[in-house]
Amino acid sequence: MSKLIGALFTIIVGVVAYYWMTRIKQQQEFYLTENYKNNTLIFNATIVNEGKTIKGHVLIEGDIIKQIIYLNNNNENQEINNLLKRENIKIINASGLYLLPGIIDDQVHFREPGLTHKANIYTESKAAAAGGVTSFMEQPNTSPQTTTQELLEEKFKIAKNSSLINYSFFLGGTLSNVNEILKTNKRNVAGIKLFLGSSTGNMLVDDPKVLNEIFSKCKLLIAVHCEDEKTIKENSEIYKQRYGENVPWRCHSEIRNAEACYLSSSFAVNLAKKYNTRLHIFHISSERETHLFDNTTSLEKKRITSEVCVHHLWFSDKDYEKKGSLIKWNPSVKSEDDREGLWKALLDDRLDVIATDHAPHTLEEKNNTYFKAPSGGPLVQHSLVAMLDFYHKGKISIEKIVEKMCHNPAIVFEIDKRGFIREGYKADLTLVNLNDPWTVEKSNILYKCGWSPFEGHTFKSKVVKTFVNGHLVYDQGKFDESIKGERLLFNRN
Repeated sequence: MSKLIGALFTIIVGVVAYYWMTRIKQQQEFYLTENYKNNTLIFNATIVNEGKTIKGHVLIEGDIIKQIIYLNNNNENQEINNLLKRENIKIINASGLYLLPGIIDDQVHFREPGLTHKANIYTESKAAAAGGVTSFMEQPNTSPQTTTQELLEEKFKIAKNSSLINYSFFLGGTLSNVNEILKTNKRNVAGIKLFLGSSTGNMLVDDPKVLNEIFSKCKLLIAVHCEDEKTIKENSEIYKQRYGENVPWRCHSEIRNAEACYLSSSFAVNLAKKYNTRLHIFHISSERETHLFDNTTSLEKKRITSEVCVHHLWFSDKDYEKKGSLIKWNPSVKSEDDREGLWKALLDDRLDVIATDHAPHTLEEKNNTYFKAPSGGPLVQHSLVAMLDFYHKGKISIEKIVEKMCHNPAIVFEIDKRGFIREGYKADLTLVNLNDPWTVEKSNILYKCGWSPFEGHTFKSKVVKTFVNGHLVYDQGKFDESIKGERLLFNRN
């Protein structure tokens, strides 16, 4: 009997011990999952940040850049040895790779709500992540147009549940929504968008009285699309009479010409100077416009800033013959002289930001006659590697690319703790292999529309990994969609 009791006691003790060991293990796993899953050491990367390229290591804890250790630091060996000894930390060997701040694209059209046959926030944010983009600011010409605070917040709700990267949206201005504009929260909304020339979405605001009221009263950044509507209408009528619907694609830059852009941009600049409005002009496309901007004032102090897009730096009107409607954008791709003028202004800091104006349409829509084919094209997956091709050609330094695509958007929009590789900042980062050629083809295009103006081109560089808030969302062709991006916040007085 005593042996039986002893055996039962042993079994009971074993069961109890197993139960508590299992509980403790579960608690440890929960703790590790909740507190250490994003603890990552990016080891031996070439860090490009704030005008310098230095080898070093970056420690991510949770969603924050916790520590940066440069190889020229006298204490580097001891500091890195301490980190390597830590448990529960993922180590990524970044030898031979370049670590950049995540790209911030200040102008995209992700087509949701209402135009989701072209794109949506999920598909395009996924493509963006694969391109090293970690934050976007989206435009209001969706369906319905984002012209009320309620519709604006609906977009934020969609992004919260579907965007793989960080996000913000613009409230669209109209001829009749000044009160809505003035309600906009400057802390958590990118800004106000005005179309001073009509483009996709028909949100034209061209009444001088309304524009004066908006520019005089609005304290938030106003971003504008500048093309003179009267000039475009007159030119369109001339070419329509000449060619009917079959206007040659090369004529797009003659219809939406440099004069139309300058008339509108100069008007906006003068209006902003009159009221000291915080103005940001999107997609500067002509050489003449570049002379409207200043490079003698630090970016932080500029009241009028500007953006140039990748396609205006890459293509010229000579490419219409081969690319046709695929490079039909508004404003138009213009002459080689205009392109060179844009490059000069970008490098001497009259132009502040590089972005995409990512605006997908289906191929069925694009394969139409001139007046029926919509303007716009997809770019977010390829913007960084396109600019890195220019780096390989000696056209621009990698430090300048980071300045214009990461640092400056953060400064222009006063984004809270993003755009730089700094301790205490959000861990929005991208690792790039500068020497891993790949060719753009249907099988590797992630846009919902399924095409790219770069199809057939071989890029020299490849995005390897993208971190959003410390989460490795993109890793060599694979995605971890378990954590979504965050709403951008802005440090505005």
